[in-house]
Amino acid sequence: MHYSLEKSNFAQLYQLYMKKYIAMVLLSAGVLSSCGEYNKVLKSTDYEYKYEAAKSYFAKGQNSRAATILEELIPILKGTANGEESLYMLAMTYYNQGDFVTASHYFNTYYTTYPKGEFTELARYYSGYGLYLDSPDPRLDQAQTYEAINQLQLYLEYYPQSERAKEAQNIMFELQEKLAYKELLAVRLYFNLGTYMGNNYLSCVITAQNALKNYPYSKYREEFMFYTIRAKYELAVVSVEEKLQGRYREVVDEYYNYMNEYPEGKYVKQVQKFYDYASKRITDTY
Repeated sequence: MHYSLEKSNFAQLYQLYMKKYIAMVLLSAGVLSSCGEYNKVLKSTDYEYKYEAAKSYFAKGQNSRAATILEELIPILKGTANGEESLYMLAMTYYNQGDFVTASHYFNTYYTTYPKGEFTELARYYSGYGLYLDSPDPRLDQAQTYEAINQLQLYLEYYPQSERAKEAQNIMFELQEKLAYKELLAVRLYFNLGTYMGNNYLSCVITAQNALKNYPYSKYREEFMFYTIRAKYELAVVSVEEKLQGRYREVVDEYYNYMNEYPEGKYVKQVQKFYDYASKRITDTY
């Protein structure tokens, strides 16, 4: 009985092993067959066959294979019935792989080549949206963010009534906030550097004031205004005598600017101290 039970268990284990083995063999054969088919496509000189294969790979989500084939076909298919679709499909293969910079390049090529094409609206939208998805950390260079805003702005100009218009607008606001935050990081850095290796307070003021002009509706507006008066106060403290009165007056002016917009702002107490210090030391008149 014991032997029979062991034999039965062994049979079951062996059967399970064989099932797994057969599955692995079939999977390997499928992979090999797939690789063999792909290599056959690459070597083929039948461009219609290649194009259909690229469409098939794209439909299956095999974007890398589709892109490789389409890269070869694009110059050949240009001007043909499949030229427009193939170019848009190539852009989408890179988009689907997360290579948004290359995708944007091909989307731009598409809508420039086919300004009234079947996929022109989508190409304009995804050109900007892909760059938005790939927009770098605020501490890094923001050239890509600027380009994303530019592409989405163009999209809105061409398709103001599109169902995607509201989303495109919201994304632009989000990207502009990122740019504003990058400026805020610079403002904070300049202020913290103070007089180290130069007058960084002045750079702080200039950067903050430029940000206020460029991003007037930013959620960081109050902080930009606060750093403006704070840095001007520090400039007055370290000022040479001949500039002192002018800088005191600038602190007073910035106090009124801040209080007019944020009478109950989170920096009111500090701003009040700057005002009190400067106003008491003004000895000449405007």
